[in-house]
Amino acid sequence: MSGDDKSPALHRGRTGSAVDSFLDAAATVAPTGARRGRLIFALDATMSRQPTWDLAQSLQSRMFETASLLGGLDVQLVYFRGFGECRASSFVTGGEGLSRLMAKIQVQGGQTQIGKVLRHARDEAKRQRVGALVFVGDAMEENPDDLAAVAGELGLLGTKAFLFQEGRDTRTELVFKDLARLTGGVHAHFDASAPDRLASLLSAAAAYAAGGRAALEKHGGAAASLLLTQMR
Repeated sequence: MSGDDKSPALHRGRTGSAVDSFLDAAATVAPTGARRGRLIFALDATMSRQPTWDLAQSLQSRMFETASLLGGLDVQLVYFRGFGECRASSFVTGGEGLSRLMAKIQVQGGQTQIGKVLRHARDEAKRQRVGALVFVGDAMEENPDDLAAVAGELGLLGTKAFLFQEGRDTRTELVFKDLARLTGGVHAHFDASAPDRLASLLSAAAAYAAGGRAALEKHGGAAASLLLTQMR
């Protein structure tokens, strides 16, 4: 996606970097079966996010482990950083591929681009069902009304947004809660110093994306109960 927020497709730069090479190779992989669940895993990769990026990289395999018991899950990584840079991988079927990609990405300064993430998720859901959008971040520097409009579209497409917020910034919390409400999804806090909380939230979201509400109920645990309590 270019710096123009109205662009419907995520930008893939022509830098020749290792990330671009990975994305080009991933794009040649044949699509996976439609019966598998699909989840978009989106992260804020601006400068303040390095510790949480490292944490998410270490925990993302939990999503695949949970989903493997429910028929599997295809996950797409979306991240933003720097000046207008927002990128997406292909959907991958295992944690190793996602981990290799995340290891090649360095955080950069910049403002949030949550609107681009939401529009991308909407466009993916129009092409083929996406069970869940998981977003991990700690800030929101955009127009809340613009974000809400796209979140409403996501909700109509059946994609629930799970917004996992690090920290307690009040304005961010209010917007994240509203986006979750509009999609029928969930807002929850976590602390990077207590990684088990984020791990449990990611696993519960993966259970829902792979098998729906019934799978989440079967998954059990405090995180699943929290998601079930908030979800519509």
